[in-house]
Amino acid sequence: MSTLYIVGTPIGNLGDITFRAVETLKSVDVIAAEDTRHTLQLLNHFEIHKPLISCRSQNEKPASEKVISLLRQGQNVAYASDAGTPGISDPGAILASAVRHAGFEVVPVPGASAFATLVSVAGSGGKTLIFEGFLSPKPGRRRSRLKELMDTGAAVVLYESPFRIVKLLSDIADIDSGRRVVVGREMTKLHEEIIEGTAAEMRDNFSERQKILGEFAVFISGNFNAQLSDEECR
Repeated sequence: MSTLYIVGTPIGNLGDITFRAVETLKSVDVIAAEDTRHTLQLLNHFEIHKPLISCRSQNEKPASEKVISLLRQGQNVAYASDAGTPGISDPGAILASAVRHAGFEVVPVPGASAFATLVSVAGSGGKTLIFEGFLSPKPGRRRSRLKELMDTGAAVVLYESPFRIVKLLSDIADIDSGRRVVVGREMTKLHEEIIEGTAAEMRDNFSERQKILGEFAVFISGNFNAQLSDEECR
């Protein structure tokens, strides 16, 4: 039976792609991509030459039907979003669901994600973690949802653009200025930056910068486990 492979790709450093991901991309008949131009650069780097079709958030439903049609013709298909693991604040969930409901196997090929990358270095002592991805760009909705998340007492991971990172950090500081925050910018890339401090310190740090570039992941500690105890660190 034909198969759809959901393939995780690097979030920056191309060396983070897995051997299995490369072999899968080489073996399939067609590759569906969030942005065919972006994925083509990745494929060219690894000397992979396959037909590409578009499957982005704006056309994911009709693109899913096209993928299902290819599967019915006996072709194997891989799906890659622009960076990281599809379905995590990226297209892919609708495609995976539609293909499975059509009776075809959907196989994960794990890879990098900004979420897991930041959590791995955040040093959280908590057992509960909420991944929210991007909050609403509307100030009122953003602040309201942010307060709901922080009031749970659990650690939270968010994504944010360089255009709204100061607003996000300001909102976090307004809710709890002393909450521990870890900010990851351009993770795995040449200008990677991972810094930690209180919400107020992170707000001030980025507010003072003349220019902010790159994509961000933000870890907000839970209010019951803002710091690891000395005993836990031993």
